[in-house]
Amino acid sequence: MGRRFAVEMLVMSKLPSAHFWNGRRVFLTGHTGFKGGWMALWLKQLGATVCGYALEPEVQPSLFQSLRLSEWMDSRIGDIRDLPKMQSVLTAFDPSIVIHMAAQPLVRDSYADPVKTYSTNVMGTTHVLEIARTNPCIAGAVIVTSDKCYENLEQAAPYREGDRLGGRDPYSSSKACAEMIVSAYWWSYFRALDGQALASVRGGNVIGGGDWSKDRLVPDLIAAFAQSRTAVIRHPESVRPWQHVLELVRGYLLAAEYICGASATESPQAWNFGPEIADTVSVAVLASKVAAAWGGRAEFGIRRKDNAPHEATLLTLDHSKARSELGWRPVWSLDDAIQATVAWNKAFYDGCDMLSFSQRQLANYIDPHAADRTSGQSAARPAPTKISMTATGT
Repeated sequence: MGRRFAVEMLVMSKLPSAHFWNGRRVFLTGHTGFKGGWMALWLKQLGATVCGYALEPEVQPSLFQSLRLSEWMDSRIGDIRDLPKMQSVLTAFDPSIVIHMAAQPLVRDSYADPVKTYSTNVMGTTHVLEIARTNPCIAGAVIVTSDKCYENLEQAAPYREGDRLGGRDPYSSSKACAEMIVSAYWWSYFRALDGQALASVRGGNVIGGGDWSKDRLVPDLIAAFAQSRTAVIRHPESVRPWQHVLELVRGYLLAAEYICGASATESPQAWNFGPEIADTVSVAVLASKVAAAWGGRAEFGIRRKDNAPHEATLLTLDHSKARSELGWRPVWSLDDAIQATVAWNKAFYDGCDMLSFSQRQLANYIDPHAADRTSGQSAARPAPTKISMTATGT
């Protein structure tokens, strides 16, 4: 006799494996940047041995300095466009994993300097792939691109990994080119290589502590609020897939684990990492949430410029492939991500030790109760996602 019953259970998204990463040698490009700094921190927590290769930080202050990365990891300053130098550093380090995060990451900067954007994002990626495919010690390479790699049709439907690539601005098109290069290298080389895997990963708009990039919404808002002045936003109606930087870092780590343990595939691997649909909101909504989290007299206004460079209005991502294949799903809601971002920045302006604070915030992300157990402090306290599952029994 059959019966159906609903089971309420707490479901936590999959976490990177310490067993996989402990002692593993990882070559990380872009460690002096915002996302790269958080990646280096998590790899350290997992027990990996990391060699970072990147330019000097482009902003002051920087997450690289706040986390004192040069004190506890092998930090090499170099340009990914310099193939001989990068090859020499990587070969001497002898890694088994390459995570490529170095890039020119800003849409508006790509309009100002398209040559730098293409040479960094296209040729820099080519250099990483060329080094990886000629070094048999490398078991897997993960190439980080962007959600902007898709040809943006301003459609309501979220973009999937098989959708057409493209871009109207130099940054977006450079990321589409990087994806095409990854595909070409997979078909031409990696497909036939024994024990060497390759994948690309595409994330949405990230927020989090330690981002001081110019012309980015949340850093601009927080800089204004910290100085008790009115912030300015440009495109209040634009909709983006906002998420905390740790969501993406976790996805990239899971992707690396997957390709190193998976059997041969018939096509190149790629995954989207984006928030739940409810957290894909407009610039105005996000700005309001950040102002509310900051508190006090935090305010913002709108300033539109005539003849401003084109920026996409609507962009959403479908992460169902990452959910089904990698066990990845967002852990923090947008409100959790904003609270963590504001907490990090307030701690910075209060003169806290940001390495310790960031370690606690990472621990809190992994386990909401860990920060209390270790230090009595917590940056954000998300609850596990509760879902209703229907099971069939006899």
